[in-house]
Order: sequence, then structure tokens, then C-alpha cells
Amino acid sequence: MVAERVSPLARRIAEIAPFHVMELLARSRELEARGRSIVHMEIGEPDFLTPKPVCDAGIRAMETGKLFYTPALGLPELRAAIARYYHDRYQVEVPASRIIITTGASGALLLAIGVLIDPGDEVLMADPGYPCNRNFVRLMGGVPAEIAVGAESAYQLLPEMVAQHWTAKTRAVMVASPSNPTGTLMPEDSLRAIAAMARERGGAVIVDEIYHGLVYDGTYTTALKFSDEAFIINSFSKYFNMTGWRLGWMVAPQAYVREFDKLAQNVYLAAPTPAQHAALAAFTPETIAILEQRRAEFRARRDFLVPALRELGFRIPVVPQGAFYIYADCSGLTDDSFAFARDLLETAGVAITPGADFGANAAARHVRFAYTNAIAVLAEGVKRIGGFLRGQTTKPVGLA
Repeated sequence: MVAERVSPLARRIAEIAPFHVMELLARSRELEARGRSIVHMEIGEPDFLTPKPVCDAGIRAMETGKLFYTPALGLPELRAAIARYYHDRYQVEVPASRIIITTGASGALLLAIGVLIDPGDEVLMADPGYPCNRNFVRLMGGVPAEIAVGAESAYQLLPEMVAQHWTAKTRAVMVASPSNPTGTLMPEDSLRAIAAMARERGGAVIVDEIYHGLVYDGTYTTALKFSDEAFIINSFSKYFNMTGWRLGWMVAPQAYVREFDKLAQNVYLAAPTPAQHAALAAFTPETIAILEQRRAEFRARRDFLVPALRELGFRIPVVPQGAFYIYADCSGLTDDSFAFARDLLETAGVAITPGADFGANAAARHVRFAYTNAIAVLAEGVKRIGGFLRGQTTKPVGLA
């Protein structure tokens, strides 16, 4: 038997870690195939279906033959619709020419890093934070400079942290508001100060606004309100409930648009055409009314789950203001969050995400819960976790 030849791997691949939660997800699917009931609290995906007006618009696009490539920057009508959305929601004037339609927010992040970062450049970001951020930086040969943040700053970067860690190699700083995994907002004065600092030091600020719309407490606005030089990332996946349509957008300074156009042409050519036509219906009053009802439901889920988890012994020092995540300190229950998540899945049939997916900062002491399920299902998950913590080892086969 001839041994299989293995081609050499690029060194960068060794630096890119897989999502730990995907291992747990694969195992949960295996258990479900065997008849086990699993309460999913690990997936960062709304459980609501895409609103019907959006689906209908997508179907009409396919039925009428709107299936050909769009320009790399996106369907002109959709770029104009997003510009109107900024005017209506934030009272901010953004020319449609600065809006770039992408294959999900991931496509926007990839373009931003590809245009801004050279090998060896540093990008400041919070730890914990969304894992793809650091991996996209590594993919381009950059260096993710992760800054440990905790409850005292609501898990957000403070301007003084950015100033302290900015070096001659720093090219950009990435922030998220609301953030994944913590759901916290960055105060406007902090965001304004960080944007000003980046400008003064010749760097860029990339702002993840992917969970805008899903905010339950406090006031918030887009960074575009006080900075035309920020790179804004947004998505149709979260608030608009369009995860599988793979559609996002970026608002870029006008001077960079041509460069993003070139890179998009070469990376993915254009975002999916039927999805772009469907998204035109995302901004209608009918759709927004549906989405606002769902936002209220997400808030109710948060308000149920935070006290329920605290009662079980999880420490939640900061109530999430947005998104649909709770980042919980589990150190009073375990010193190994991955083992805890694995055992919880195997024993109680509850899937959650270990902290290791979000960075190195106290990762073994934290887990993330996603409240992307109905309250009745979340309540069953809480019941099962309680039983697990009391040492009950029954393996449920169906929801109570």
C-alpha cells in the first residue's frame, strides 16, 4: 500500500485554532441522531425564521431571473437602502457610494483586514472577543494584540488601554458594540476617544456593529455619527435573522472604496445575488415591525436567563445590554470550562460554549450561553443544568 502523500501546510494554519464549540456541536448532533434531546445554548444564530417579506422578495428575485452577478460593491438599490437606513435609524447621512455589500460580516472583516494590514502589523482587540477577528489578522500575516478586559470595564476596551498598548507596529484597533461574547456596549465617549486616538496616530478603527438593533438597555449610536474615518462592519444575520443568506456590509471612508472593490472582485467577486434582492425587503416597515417584536422576545429571554443562571451559581457581574449572549464566570463550579461544557452535554444534554473560543483571558473560568431559543426551552436547560450540578446523571430523552 502506497502511503498517502501530504502536501506541506502553510505556517499560518498552525496559528489558527478551530472553534471548540464546533466539536461540541458535532457531538450534540451525534447524540441527537441517537435519540437524545439536546438544549442548544451554544449557537450564535437567531432561532427565528427569516421574516416572510424578505423570503418572498428572495423568491421573486429567483422567479424573475435576478440571478446574475452584481457589481462587486453590491446591488446599487441595496446600497441606497442601507444609506436610507442610517438616515432613518441614526440620523446620519452616509453616501451609498461608501457602502460595500459583502458575503456576510465575515466577508467585510476579511476585506477590512486585507486592505489595511501588512505582515507584521499589529491590531489591538479585546480579549475575550470574537475569535475570527484574531484569525483574520493572522491570515493576512498581521499580529493580533489582544488586551485582557474584565467586568470592571464591561469587557470593553478603554481609551487608556488602547493608549497603553499602542506601539510603532500598531496599524488598527478593533472594537465591538454590542460585543460577542459578552453582549456589552461601548460607551459613546470611549468609542469617540478611541476613534480620535487612532486618527491622531495614523491608524484605523474597525467597529463591529453586527448586533446593532439587538440592544435592550441604554442608548447607542453608530460610530459614523462622529467619525467618517471609521470602518463599520454590519450584517443581515443577527437583527435581520438572515444567517444562511450570507450577507453583510461595510461602510468605508470614500478614499478606500476603490481598494475594497478590487479586493472583493478577487476574493468572492460579489455577494449572493438572490440574497441581495431579498435584503431589499429587510428595511420595510412590515419587516421592521416583525424584527422589533423579536427583539422584545430576546429581551424577555435575557431577563429570564440571567437571574436563573445566577441562582445556579454562575457569576454574571455585568448584565448584557445587547446581542443574545451571557458571558458567565463558572469558576465557582469548575476550574475547566471546556471539560464542564463537555460533561454538561454528555450528562445533561445541554450545549454551551467554553471560554476558550473567545481568547486566553480567564478562558477556563468562563462559558457563554446563547439565549437563541424559546423561554420554555431555556427553562428546560436551566432545569437540566441544576440537576447536573446536584450530581444527577440522568440522560433526558425529551423536553419536559
